[in-house]
Amino acid sequence: QYDAIIERGVLNRIQQWIPQKSGKIFIATTRDVWHLHGARLAALTSAAPLFFSGGESRKRLSEVEALAVQMAEAGADRSSLVIGFGGGIVTDIAGFLAASFMRGVPVIQAPTTLLAQVDAAVGGKTGVNLVSGKNLFGAFHQPLAVLIDPEVVATLPPREYQAGLYEIIKCGVIRDAALFDLLETRVADVLRQDPALVDSIIASAVRIKCEVVTADEREGDLRRILNFGHTIGHALEAETAYSVFLHGEAVAFGMHAATELAVRLGMLDRLTGDRIRRVVAAYGAIPSTAGIAAENLVARTRGDKKTVQGRVHYVLPVAIGEVKVVADVPDETVLDAVQAVLR
Repeated sequence: QYDAIIERGVLNRIQQWIPQKSGKIFIATTRDVWHLHGARLAALTSAAPLFFSGGESRKRLSEVEALAVQMAEAGADRSSLVIGFGGGIVTDIAGFLAASFMRGVPVIQAPTTLLAQVDAAVGGKTGVNLVSGKNLFGAFHQPLAVLIDPEVVATLPPREYQAGLYEIIKCGVIRDAALFDLLETRVADVLRQDPALVDSIIASAVRIKCEVVTADEREGDLRRILNFGHTIGHALEAETAYSVFLHGEAVAFGMHAATELAVRLGMLDRLTGDRIRRVVAAYGAIPSTAGIAAENLVARTRGDKKTVQGRVHYVLPVAIGEVKVVADVPDETVLDAVQAVLR
């Protein structure tokens, strides 16, 4: 159990969540985040930044080892604490670093992108990518707290902000019809970052993830619903060497494909399917998928971390606010659905 605090200015009070007996404090971050927001952690006068170069292609075990070496050389021990201060890649890296260093030290997550605030930093899943797939090497390591300051979202490039919105749309589809309705009817207000609205949709998404993770910490059953759009989305990221799509954009494509698959399987009516895809599209165009072979994406789903004994599991919508996990879907049906949404 831990708090996920959503409050403007909360990062200025991060000291409140650091245990009194903590030793050396290390802040895993990137130089751009440190330049933009490092002053928010000014109260941590003795903390040492650990700079990660960033980027999905660098989310690898070698980078975690390099950060661990820096910690060891700086005198870190089992009383040390790690703070993940950045986007989803940073919070995944920081969490895995904390889970692994001396077999585990505490971590506090301070996410600075919308996607990290509503997804990556909450739930304790940490890890890095392998050449064969996304997040295949990692650990569950729950933080002491997740501190979400919506103020920092204002500094995001529009593309990064939109990438986070796709994860919030996902939350609406899987569990909260009212959130989906809000995102459908107030597109312009969400895109212009109305402060009260931004705070509200972040809180709704975090609440959904907290409820699901609390009921199923290690993805035994219920937590699978959080993977709506991720099975094919992860395949798209791997197929393009993590160099074309932001994670949220890949999830958006995956939601298009999963929705189309649900319609073709007769699990979702076409009107509702079109509604889901229309709302996803309303929040921005994703990079072109021209030239990407549907066959390659379907083949890559076999290596997804949610595949068990060769059975690929798809999270498919059956209504706004409700999804089902389905296995053993014929490859040709998946292939047709993916082909239909490639652009």
